[in-house]
Formats: sequence, structure tokens, C-alpha cells
Amino acid sequence: MSRVLDASPAIRQDARPVRIGAKSAAALVIATIFGIGAFGWPLLISPDSGIAHGLDAPLIFGAMLLLIVAVVLAMLADGGMDAKAVAMLGVLSAIGAALRPLGAGTAGVEPLFFILILGGRAFGPGFGFVQGATTLFASALLTGGVGPWLPFQMLGAAWIGLGAGLLPPVRGRREVALLCAYSAVACVLYGFAMNLSLWPFGLGPTTSVSFIPGDAVVDNLTRFAAFSVATSLGWDLGRAITVTILVALTAAPVLRALRRAGRRAAFDPVVTFLPNRHRW
Repeated sequence: MSRVLDASPAIRQDARPVRIGAKSAAALVIATIFGIGAFGWPLLISPDSGIAHGLDAPLIFGAMLLLIVAVVLAMLADGGMDAKAVAMLGVLSAIGAALRPLGAGTAGVEPLFFILILGGRAFGPGFGFVQGATTLFASALLTGGVGPWLPFQMLGAAWIGLGAGLLPPVRGRREVALLCAYSAVACVLYGFAMNLSLWPFGLGPTTSVSFIPGDAVVDNLTRFAAFSVATSLGWDLGRAITVTILVALTAAPVLRALRRAGRRAAFDPVVTFLPNRHRW
């Protein structure tokens, strides 16, 4: 007596133009830890420290942050980015940079983030990190937005792309719903992070929502939350609503197109389960 064991139909995994190895993963972790420190260092530093005085500290941390991001990008590129991956990255970064001026200055409408999220989702966390950083850099050059805030924007966008690539592997309507929820949360958190990078130096010490060096972290965070609600929450919600609607409307066709392009480009070997022909 004999029988045939047939496997399920072919199953394909998403292409990974930027593969994350052990060194790249370590660099990403270090960059994330340093980035959190660069955003939040005023909350922890002693007011007697020399770096707590003057306006040169944000410039120092911005320059160091830009260097860290550059090192991570170099390590990710060293992990196997070929010409096809660079071309895909260039296309998506150019689209994102071109989208940014469409909503600049209009109630938080920033459509570039939806292409960051879909690119990271389709091609993985490594690609999402690189795409986020290069898109914000290219858009800053295009719009004249180069300044000490740029490294913080680059890292924030890189985190958004990275997070999209790390979401659970679901498909169909569940994937669209997951991406919509992620878009809303990520866009609001991005706004809070950008506020945190500027808030300690943007107000005088006399307002009720000003940063007070050396004060308890909880008290400073309470004032920061009040500052964010009063000054930028409307903008952040506008960004979140716009990006979430764009993701809801375009996620399914755009992800299909990106994944099809990734399979045709053959960035990495495609896992395929073939029928088992053994008999006994």
C-alpha cells in the first residue's frame, strides 16, 4: 500500500532588499538607545552640568545623531543591498520627498508617511529604517528644511519604517486594519518626539509649560504633555488622520504592487514548498 503526501500550495515570504544581520541589529539597537537619549537628555541631566547651558547642546546631539544614523545606514548597506535594492529605495524615497511639499503647512497633512509605512511593511524593517532616513533627508533638501532638527526627523521617520517592518505577519483585511492602527499611533508619537527635541529650548522659563532643568522627570513630563496638547496636538492628529485614511485606501493595491516588484527583482531567495513525491 502506498500513499502520497502533498504539501500545501506554494508559500512565498516577502522580499527583503535590506537584510539585518547580527552586526546590523546591534547597530540598530545602539542607534535607538542613543536616539532616545538624544531626544530626552534634558530630562535627566543635572542643571549644574556645563552641557545644560547654552544652545549648543542640541547642535552637538544633532551632529552625533546624524553620525550614528550614517553608521547604521552604512552597516545595513554592507549587509547586501544590490543595485535593484538601491533602485527601489531611490524610487520610494523620491516619491516620499515629492509628497512632502503637497501638505507642508496645512493642518498636519503630511502624506509622505504613508509611503514610509507601506515600504517598510512590504520590504522589511531594515529597508523601512533606511527608507525613512533617506526620504526625510531628500525632502529636506527639496524643501529647504535643513537644520539642527533634521537628524531628529530622520531618526523619527526611520523608526516609523522600522516599526512597520516589525509588525506581525498577517494578510488581507487584518493587515490593513493593523497598518491603520499603527499609522495613527506612529504619527502622533512622531509629533511628540519632535516636540521633545525642541521643547526644552523653545520657551522661556516663565511659562506654566516650560522645561525646568533639574526638576523631577514626572513634573517635566507633565508640563511637556500640556505643551504638546496646547501647541501641536491638532497638527499631530491631522497627520495621523491623513496618513491613516491614505493607508486604508491604498494599502491593499500598493502592497500587492510592491510585493510583486520585490518577487520579480528577486532580492533574496524565495521560500517555496513543493509537493512531496515520496511513496511507500
